[in-house]
Amino acid sequence: MGSGMQSPGYGFAGQAVAHSRSARPVPAAPLLLAGLLVLLSAVAMPAEAAKKKASTNNTSSAKVYRWVDAKGVVHYSDQIPVDQAPADRQVLNQYGVPIRSEQGAMSQAELDAEKRAAAEREAARTAAERDAVLLSTYLSVDEIEALRNRRMELMQGQISLTENYLLSLNEKREKLQKEASAFKPYNQDPEAEPIDAALAQELSDTLDSISLYEKTLLDTRIRQQRLAGEFEAAIARFKELKGP
Repeated sequence: MGSGMQSPGYGFAGQAVAHSRSARPVPAAPLLLAGLLVLLSAVAMPAEAAKKKASTNNTSSAKVYRWVDAKGVVHYSDQIPVDQAPADRQVLNQYGVPIRSEQGAMSQAELDAEKRAAAEREAARTAAERDAVLLSTYLSVDEIEALRNRRMELMQGQISLTENYLLSLNEKREKLQKEASAFKPYNQDPEAEPIDAALAQELSDTLDSISLYEKTLLDTRIRQQRLAGEFEAAIARFKELKGP
């Protein structure tokens, strides 16, 4: 019985071996070619899909404009001609549906008007800020006048000091010029000796100082006048804002 059970098993295995030996082997070249074609198609499909997607995106992103010219004629184009630049237009999507509006280019007259309007707005803003500072700083006209008087006194003190220093400089200049008059080039006498270098330098420095302080004096007086005008304007504006 044991040998009978082994015989079918051996016979089945033998048949399997015989069947395997009788089958023809499949050539390797067609299999490799088929695999290569599958691989190439797998690579080409994403590339083709990306190309189609890019083409769709380019089509959808292209702008088409719609505008009406001065004669009432409706125009469609992907570019605005130079002579039509001032016209307002609509931007259409790929289906011809308006998605937004664009303002046309302004003329020189419109640009000038816009510039003037912007300057006026800025002036109004500055004036409003100045009014706010004026009202928050002072409680009465007397306070403004008191500050004005103090500032004017300080500037007048600077003017007086400069005037006194200029007076002393001019006295020194006269003394130096008198001393230098005995020497060349201030003295035309052929026998006169050349001026001493130290004396010439001191005279030059004194003249430079006089020129500098004269300019300083002039600038201070101008600032004093401007300051007086600013305070007068502030007092007048404060009265307008506060009312009678």
